Amino acid sequence: MFAEALARCTAGIVDLSPAQVELLRSHFELLVRWNESLNLTRVSSVEAAVERHYAESLFLAKHLQPVPLRIVDVGSGPGFPGYPVAVLRPDCSVTLVESHQRKAVFLKEAARLLPNVRVLAQRAESVSEKFDVVISRAVSYEDLIEALRKLSSSAALLSGVEVPPPKIRFDWEEPIPLPWGKQRFLRLGTESGSPSRFT
Repeated sequence: MFAEALARCTAGIVDLSPAQVELLRSHFELLVRWNESLNLTRVSSVEAAVERHYAESLFLAKHLQPVPLRIVDVGSGPGFPGYPVAVLRPDCSVTLVESHQRKAVFLKEAARLLPNVRVLAQRAESVSEKFDVVISRAVSYEDLIEALRKLSSSAALLSGVEVPPPKIRFDWEEPIPLPWGKQRFLRLGTESGSPSRFT
């Protein structure tokens, strides 16, 4: 059921190998099991989970530069968008940053089969490295401001209709509506004065 829903949601957007589909399916099954005792995220149905969590993350991945990148997922939660990005882009190294300790434990378990993923169980503001691009979903702009300035000069964010505030000091491209509607957007931005990594 998961594989069929994923194929429907991503038709014409991404081409996934059977191995990639299996990695995403195993993540979903682990997520469902852990959700019984730990509220990782809302899963109302397989179709809804595939669209909101996996397909949106893969859509973001398709808009990243087609070169090896060092990517950091801020506030990864149960692994979105970072885990699907890492599955689709094995050429990239993906760091999942999650300060909630039990969610970080889930991420470490989920990422065991992905050699290009590591998990940092800490706040993004305390990470001392630099990355090529920050990705994030469902994290408020206010909470992202410090992390964006510190971690990278480029960002790809999954968001709603709210426009990023000027105090972030990023230049944002025209928001890209997600194919599934519901007022969801991909926002690509670069720190003011820095060259764009998306063009």
